[in-house]
Amino acid sequence: MADPIWQIRPEISSALVRYREALAAGLVVLAGLWLVVLGGYVLVPLGLIIAAIGAILTLTALRRARFAQTVAAPGMVELDERQVSYLAPELGGFISLDELEEIRLLAMRGRRMWRLKQTDGQALLIPVDAEGAEKLFDVFAALPGMDTAALVLALQAPAPQKANLTLAAQTFVIWRKHSGPRLVR
Repeated sequence: MADPIWQIRPEISSALVRYREALAAGLVVLAGLWLVVLGGYVLVPLGLIIAAIGAILTLTALRRARFAQTVAAPGMVELDERQVSYLAPELGGFISLDELEEIRLLAMRGRRMWRLKQTDGQALLIPVDAEGAEKLFDVFAALPGMDTAALVLALQAPAPQKANLTLAAQTFVIWRKHSGPRLVR
């Protein structure tokens, strides 16, 4: 079989897959702007509404794409009826979203993890780079008072090195129930 005339480089292909939702939402913006250009009393307002919806979808999709990490940790995250499950050989468990009290981003031995804490004190550690962890973005975004921009910003910060073992320098409080969004070191 002959080689194709053109091939997409692997890093471009992975970027297209990662940002496919944002690209599709960008097409919605372009469709809305196209209706605006056509003009008229009906098409201009309709085009502006479609472009605004597309812009909101694009922003959300970009944040979701920046939240996703390359899968490198064992285990997988599942969501089922307001319950987050992390199934792994060593760490693992379940936590109810109705009982969720606090979300922290912490680093342990060079690996970043979400720490979800319930009102009864139980906590669940989920590696940021576990399979299915990108689903947590929608769960976190739905929490009252969550600032998704701060959430993505905290995740984009460089991870501490393994030599730095002080817990205070490795913990970010992302969200607390009834106190709203916080980003504290």
